[in-house]
Amino acid sequence: MPIRPRLSPLWLTLAALLGPTRVDDPSWPDYRGPTRDGHSTATGLPVHWSETRNIVWKTAIHGRAWSSPVIAGGEVWLTSATKDGRKLFALCVDFESGEIKHDAQLFEIEKPQYAHPFNSYASPSPVIDGDEIYVTFGSPGTACLDRKTRRVEWRRTDLECNHFRGAGSSPLVFEDLLILTMDGSDQQYVIALDKTTGKTRWRTDRSTDFNDLDDKGRPAGGGDFRKAFSTPIVIDVGGEPQLISPGAKAAFAYDPRTGKEIWTVRYKNHSSSSRSLYGHGLVFLNTGFPRPRLLAVDPTGTGDVTETHVRWRLAKRVPKKPSPLLIGDNIYMLNDGGIASCVAAKTGEVVWTQRIGGQYSASLLFADRCIYAFSEEGKTTVWKPGPRFELIAENHLDTGFMASPAVAGKSLVLRTKTHLYRIGKR
Repeated sequence: MPIRPRLSPLWLTLAALLGPTRVDDPSWPDYRGPTRDGHSTATGLPVHWSETRNIVWKTAIHGRAWSSPVIAGGEVWLTSATKDGRKLFALCVDFESGEIKHDAQLFEIEKPQYAHPFNSYASPSPVIDGDEIYVTFGSPGTACLDRKTRRVEWRRTDLECNHFRGAGSSPLVFEDLLILTMDGSDQQYVIALDKTTGKTRWRTDRSTDFNDLDDKGRPAGGGDFRKAFSTPIVIDVGGEPQLISPGAKAAFAYDPRTGKEIWTVRYKNHSSSSRSLYGHGLVFLNTGFPRPRLLAVDPTGTGDVTETHVRWRLAKRVPKKPSPLLIGDNIYMLNDGGIASCVAAKTGEVVWTQRIGGQYSASLLFADRCIYAFSEEGKTTVWKPGPRFELIAENHLDTGFMASPAVAGKSLVLRTKTHLYRIGKR
């Protein structure tokens, strides 16, 4: 049941006169928002909160899951799983009340794959497309649900991949396709399903050479060295779409309609998690573990463009997991150990760095002229983008963040390790 803060008699009178809070902009269909880059057009969002301040509601979510919430039509959707990964769920929470409206077990797994203790069995985030919501848990199962009837329209449980440390890549809807990323220790491929039927439309295996060495001179042929967790984006290059999909040891651009490989950039890293950005004619790629680089790539090439189309590289203070922001001419990023940076997007020049402390996995959010960062310990740091670091607020909730934030109307929807919160000015 949702927990609601105690309201004063004056507030109750005003609430009765004004009626229930409405959702001005109800859509947050992807874990990085409508534009898949962490930007929100919402205004009037809170910058200060605590367990007793600006909490509209707080709802306990069963299980152990790091997937991020998505929002449409006054509903918040998210996934969960039992700690052992045997039971996998989809949940719907009412945006206005915080009540759980739907809680359905979609899959039961007899022998779950191993998942690293840092990961969960429900880490990929859902995506909403019109009246349908698509959820995936990686190879254990993918499903399409009708949001109105709650009926499961189709399921797939036959997509083979040894996730090795657990799944992490979220689905992407493009036109009539649902695109999934399967980068495991045994197989590495991208697959597009018909979003109406769930049938395979195309599949492209990674063309990565795993016979090379990593940056410490070790064989890079198996296990973690083949893994990746990143979610792709689609960009427009000269009027044609490109699917930008980082993997282990290489990032790729594909034709999202056919799966044909367009270009690739090679690197030594693996387990890429951070989502790419696009702007100023450049794709900004994160290369992953163990020592991430941020690469700015001109996407107009074909074939192997490692030596010809990488415009700049940055090696210091680059995050392994949290996805950055592109705001105007600058990239704002926060590494896993709590060091924030502002980097000139066109040149890679570092404008400033600032230690804010904490450990981070969640992606950054830009909303109402502020940047929000959510730590694994439960701290949220809010600062202003600009030529210097300008702290606005620090807030704390009881348990930490692994999921990325969502925005609807004048509220933040935040998932901690145990609860779902709606944060709004009271």
